[in-house]
Amino acid sequence: MQYRKMGKWGLKLSCLGLGSFLTIGYKTDQETSRLLVRRAYEAGINFIDTANGYNRGGAEEALRPLLAEYPRSDLVVLTKVWAPMGPGPNDRGLSAKHIKEQCDASLKRLGMDYVDIYMCHRPDPDTPLEETIRAMDDLARAGKILYWAASEWPATLMLEANAIAKEMGALPISCSEPRYNLLFRYPEQNLFDTTIQLGIGNVTFSPLAHGLLTGKYEPGQEAPSGTRAADPDQNAVMMGMYWSEENKRKGKKLQSIASAMGTTAATLSLAWCLRHPAVTSVILGCSKVSQLEENLQAAELELGDDVLAALDELYPPPPPVPAA
Repeated sequence: MQYRKMGKWGLKLSCLGLGSFLTIGYKTDQETSRLLVRRAYEAGINFIDTANGYNRGGAEEALRPLLAEYPRSDLVVLTKVWAPMGPGPNDRGLSAKHIKEQCDASLKRLGMDYVDIYMCHRPDPDTPLEETIRAMDDLARAGKILYWAASEWPATLMLEANAIAKEMGALPISCSEPRYNLLFRYPEQNLFDTTIQLGIGNVTFSPLAHGLLTGKYEPGQEAPSGTRAADPDQNAVMMGMYWSEENKRKGKKLQSIASAMGTTAATLSLAWCLRHPAVTSVILGCSKVSQLEENLQAAELELGDDVLAALDELYPPPPPVPAA
């Protein structure tokens, strides 16, 4: 397993992380979840990604006994705040009240004294950045979090937030979590350059585009029973963003490129994400140990210029954003 610094910060994360969205504490039973965590730990994965919003705290609660089996010092745990956690007007967002209350609730669910990384799950236009930054800094000073982070924040917002943090003498954003895969290359346009400039690490999610980059979906056919695409509880994002005949055809071509290399489309897709210098870690969404075993191979897969050129041709980057 490779370990990479989180941007300019001293914290080192395994280049592959174990995620819990739609799996642990939701669709994956507890025994399988235990086996996933154990195999991840044995393989050298130290980074665990979760969120209070994953099954309304269910993922954090399910992780509590699983992570308790290992030394806390061996783990880098990331959880999140922003998602609605109740019916009240203050049960969501990035206000100081919601951040403080949900941090305490997450720590209780996880059975931990602190989390390594506490992340704003999305931007909150209803809350001033100064309020969110101060709340995060207060948590850090109280020893409840070590770093704070932002998911799906645009580059301009992170630039503004870190400038304000500097003025306030507060802890800046140290980590970003963007969606990034061969079908969604937008972070390459300006987000990654900005995070490198600011010394912010990136832990990327959805590296397999919810399964469209595995090559398992056949053009002209419906999703097979038992797959994520066939499950209405899990496939909303997939169907809205990626499900098309063109992407299924591309998935089969990707599978052919991978086969010629002696690997799988999933492993190749993960290795492609890892090749970018701005990426600290890629979050895996495994529901089976066999999937994790396959995904682990990406940490050692080297991609030649010919393979990268073929992937660029198959999945070209989006056109540059016009200058203002």
